[in-house]
Amino acid sequence: MISQFCCTSLWFAGNGVMNDLMITFNLTSGTLGHLTSAVQFGFIFGTLIFAILTIADRFSPSKVFMTCALLGSLFNLSIIWEGNSLASILSLRFVTGFFLAGIYPVGMKIAADYFEKGLGKSLGFLVGALVLGTAFPHLAKGLTSAFPWKYVLILTSSLAALGGILMLIMVPDGPYRKLGSKLETSTFLDVFQNRKFRSAAFGYFGHMWELYAFWAFIPIILETYSMRHPEAIFNIPLLSFMIIGIGGLACVAGGYLSQTIEAKSIAFIALLLSCTCCLVSPLLFASESESLFISFLLFWGMVVIADSPLLSTLVAKNAPAEIKATALTIVNCIGFLITIVSIQIMNILQTSINPTYIYSILALGPIIGLIALYKKKKYHKTKPKLY
Repeated sequence: MISQFCCTSLWFAGNGVMNDLMITFNLTSGTLGHLTSAVQFGFIFGTLIFAILTIADRFSPSKVFMTCALLGSLFNLSIIWEGNSLASILSLRFVTGFFLAGIYPVGMKIAADYFEKGLGKSLGFLVGALVLGTAFPHLAKGLTSAFPWKYVLILTSSLAALGGILMLIMVPDGPYRKLGSKLETSTFLDVFQNRKFRSAAFGYFGHMWELYAFWAFIPIILETYSMRHPEAIFNIPLLSFMIIGIGGLACVAGGYLSQTIEAKSIAFIALLLSCTCCLVSPLLFASESESLFISFLLFWGMVVIADSPLLSTLVAKNAPAEIKATALTIVNCIGFLITIVSIQIMNILQTSINPTYIYSILALGPIIGLIALYKKKKYHKTKPKLY
């Protein structure tokens, strides 16, 4: 869990110092969406390669994790070079995203190799660590505002390297690991033949449409509210950390609940609540109460991610043991491809229509996810016997 937190701090490292990057490298306001999408594109390409080559099933997951953590930290650190341009920064974020493909899904694979029972609880902690890691650059920026912005990137890169080394030293291959002995390129498509796997996967895809677009635009949401209500004075980096980070607690709580309540039911409720938040968000921008607005965002920050470890649990449980890592990686790959579409749509809409209405479109994902997870009970009528 500590390694996952340390390494996933690479994810939003660029977002945490966005304003500084815009000033230093003379970037435009639309860079936020492009910078986030570059990481997502890299992650997608990485997960695609990892899935096709079944890397985490054929090689030690801990070694794969460590290697990717060290390389990801190196490319993240390279952004501090003063000779960078928009093209080079986007390239560096792309490569960082590529190596994150060997951290997040591989971390879930390692957890699945250790916990045959109670996997929902385990992944709750793991995704909770990812959430805190994702939020950490915002906190680092808030705490180091008196220092150069480069310190945030140095800190996140150092944490990632530390996390990778800790994983290699302290976490050997798990007792439930099954070695994939050969390359099976057909696995990418075959795994979706399982109906239960497909249901969980499509629930996850709907969840991902909303998640990263919401996370990426939290600073913009806070800034939009401040512009409409000049009396509202926000510490945007700190609040961004809190809104994203509180989701980690929701992941852990959902993991514990999954020990007594069906994981699918909890995921369904979380998706329903986050869908509701999307739909009512325009009303909250009109609220004069800063406390109500922040409370709403904190609640949204909880329900938007609470279903993630539970859906991943369902994916892992319904995938063959020998290709579990590949199955998780495939679902991650498609899920993050979807995030690019939603982020870019949001990026376009914020300059073309009233920005207080654009977050309603994020409800499309949860609606699709709810349909995928919903299973209508079938009642079989017994025909009366004829004598």
